[in-house]
Amino acid sequence: MSTHKLPFHADHIGSLLRPQELRAARAALDEGRVSAPELHAIEDRCIRDAVKLQEDVGLQSITDGEFRRTIYFGHFPDAVSGFTEVESDLTFHDEHGRPMKYRTPIITGRLKRQRGIATEEFKFVRTLTPRTVKVTLPSPCSQHYFRWRDGTSEQAYPDIEMFFADVAAVYREELAELAALGATLVQLDDVSLPLLCDATLREHFARRGYDPDVWVGRYIDLVNRALRDRPAQLMIGIHLCRGNNQGKWLGEGGYEYIAERLFNELEVDFFMMEYDSPRAGSFAPLRFVPRTKSVVLGLISSKVARLESPEELRRRIDEAARHVELERLGLSPQCGFASTAPGNPITAADQRAKLQLTVDVARAVWNASG
Repeated sequence: MSTHKLPFHADHIGSLLRPQELRAARAALDEGRVSAPELHAIEDRCIRDAVKLQEDVGLQSITDGEFRRTIYFGHFPDAVSGFTEVESDLTFHDEHGRPMKYRTPIITGRLKRQRGIATEEFKFVRTLTPRTVKVTLPSPCSQHYFRWRDGTSEQAYPDIEMFFADVAAVYREELAELAALGATLVQLDDVSLPLLCDATLREHFARRGYDPDVWVGRYIDLVNRALRDRPAQLMIGIHLCRGNNQGKWLGEGGYEYIAERLFNELEVDFFMMEYDSPRAGSFAPLRFVPRTKSVVLGLISSKVARLESPEELRRRIDEAARHVELERLGLSPQCGFASTAPGNPITAADQRAKLQLTVDVARAVWNASG
C-alpha cells in the first residue's frame, strides 16, 4: 500500500463527450457504410483532440475519453469470454423520475481474458502525451452485481467461488500486462457498492437471495483478490458512482452503510467519491478514511450544464476537510461526461468549462499544478 499522497489534486473520471464526427462514424459502421479500419482512424483523430483538451485545461491525468467504447465497461466483455447481452433488470431515472431501460451483458459462460482489456487504449494514449495516462476498468464486484443473472449464470458457474476466482484472475492478468507496458495509474469504476447504500436497492438485492451486509464484505474481498500481487508501480483508485447514463441515475443514499468497511478494508490507494447532489448524503462517512488513503471529491456535476461557482466548491471542500485533512483531498467531476456513447445532456463548451473549473479550483486550494 502506498502513502496517502494523491496522484493529482485535480482529476476527472475518464469519459468525455463523443464528437459528432465519431458518433456518426460509429452509426455508419453499424449500417455497413464505414469499415472498421476507417472508424479506427476517426477514433485516433478524435482521441488526439481529446488529449489536447485535457492538456490545455491543465489536467495531469489523461485518458482517451473512452472514445473506443460504446459504454464505460464495454471493453471488458469485448476482451473477456463468457458474456451475452440481454435486457437489464435495473432501470435508470432522471431528476424527474422518468425511467430508462437498457441492455447489458450477463454471465453465460466461463470468464477468460482472451486479449488485453485496456492495453491497446493505454499504448496509444501514451504516444500522445508526456503526462500520466490513467487506465479505467469496471470494478471486479460489478461483474457479479450487474453481470450475474440468477437462474442463468449458475449454468456456467455452479460454484460461486469458481466465478470469483476467474474474475480475480482476469484482473490480475490485466494489471500485470498494463504494468509491463508502463502504466502507473488505474481507476476501477464501481456502481455496485454505492447502490447498496440505497435502501430500496438493498431490499431488491435481498429478494435476490443475497444478504447485503454479507455481500458488502464479499465484494470488498473480491476487489482485494483481484488486486493481490499487483505490481508495486501501480497506484489504484476506485470511483464510486450511483449510475450515469445520459444524465440519468440508478440509486441514491449516503455512504454511511458501507463507509467503515469500504475505507478500511478495501486495498486501494484513493477513493473518487460522487458528491454532486443530495443523493450522495453528507461528508460525515469520510470520518472513517484512514490516514493511509485519500479522497477525490466529485463535487462538479457531469450530468447538468449549470457551472458550479468556485466559492461553492471551496466551501464544500472545507466541509470535507473537517473529516479528512486537506492534503489528502482532491477535486473532480462526480462521473464521466459520457459513460455511454450518447453522452450527458451538456455541450462540449460546458464540459470544457467544468474541466477548467476543476483545475482552477484545485490550483487555488492546493497551490498545485493539478
